[in-house]
Amino acid sequence: MSVTTIIWFIFVFCIIVVSHEFGHMIIAKMNGIQVDEFSIGMGPKIFGFHRNGTYYVLRWLPLGGACIFGGMGEEDLLESVKKGDGSKEDESEEDLTQEIIEDSTDDISSVKKSLKFKEAPVWARISTVVAGPLFNFILAYLIALVIVWFYGSDKPVIQELMDGYPAAQAGLQVGDEIVKINGTHVYVGREIYVDVFVNKDGQPMEVTYKRDGQIYTTVIVPKFYEEENRYLMGLTSYMEYIDCRNSSLFKYSLYEVRYGLVATVKSLGMLLSGKGSKDDIAGPIGMAKIIGDVEEVSKPYGFLTTLMNMFNIAMLLSINLGVMNMLPIPALDGGRLIFLLIEAIRGKPVPADKEGIVQLAGVVLLFALMIFVMFNDIMRFFN
Repeated sequence: MSVTTIIWFIFVFCIIVVSHEFGHMIIAKMNGIQVDEFSIGMGPKIFGFHRNGTYYVLRWLPLGGACIFGGMGEEDLLESVKKGDGSKEDESEEDLTQEIIEDSTDDISSVKKSLKFKEAPVWARISTVVAGPLFNFILAYLIALVIVWFYGSDKPVIQELMDGYPAAQAGLQVGDEIVKINGTHVYVGREIYVDVFVNKDGQPMEVTYKRDGQIYTTVIVPKFYEEENRYLMGLTSYMEYIDCRNSSLFKYSLYEVRYGLVATVKSLGMLLSGKGSKDDIAGPIGMAKIIGDVEEVSKPYGFLTTLMNMFNIAMLLSINLGVMNMLPIPALDGGRLIFLLIEAIRGKPVPADKEGIVQLAGVVLLFALMIFVMFNDIMRFFN
């Protein structure tokens, strides 16, 4: 793995993690919830500083981040600083207190006025939890604006057909615009690829298309293509370039985000239904390899092309992170959201011991999945 690949990996990682954790932090602070720590990365600290009662820290391993809520008292805050900064362990509490006050625009007493997470109104906590994934989608849209401005987008218009395959046999022609597949609207050509890719067992596909202003519908049964070991409708090319340096920029940027969302949800559904394989999942190592491959392909076309491709990866990963964090799995934002919604409906929180057991089980499951994915990435890397 080259140095430039590592740099690009850290660049992409920082974009998506910072936006997610920033969403949690900014909405928490707007709701008066104390944010004790805002960290990027995991493991030992590179550097950190205090501002307005929050400890901002950058850590060595680019594998995640954290926004830790609290509203601690003075003693707990001092203790957290000691744990977060090993170089402070031998200093006195007076020195630590003075450092926090000097590095911050407020003092310890103002930190005490902030609410602990559990003390905040339930809807304030719900908005704080949802803010992380929401900011990932906002980031994805902002990135899409840049990509679409420079490179445009694609309409789902057939450019070429494969002879002897179902699409041509069903009467589709060059110039037809695909409008829907299985009742779901298609806005960009790449959505067609996703729909065909997730159809692992060759199920019939209802295709609605437009020709000369008229709408037609046909049913296509994909044909197995041995060379690629998958089913195909027989569309060789189905993307018509659209220049978006005009008012269509905002619409097609939204379509880009929708495409990423649809691809993530459908791919996740494929995995959960057992139609996918372990090689369809990638962790940090797999992501780094993808970034390295994209860098190698993009390099001959110049820095701008490489940058736009990295932005595209960051956009898709940001959407992916937003979707995954909203899954109702303990230890993720979606799992915490479930407990908060139950509290909002019941009018009282779920007992802390019961919630703790569920969250602990979720953490164990999540770490087990991370280890499995990382091991699988390593095996694929060496193979």
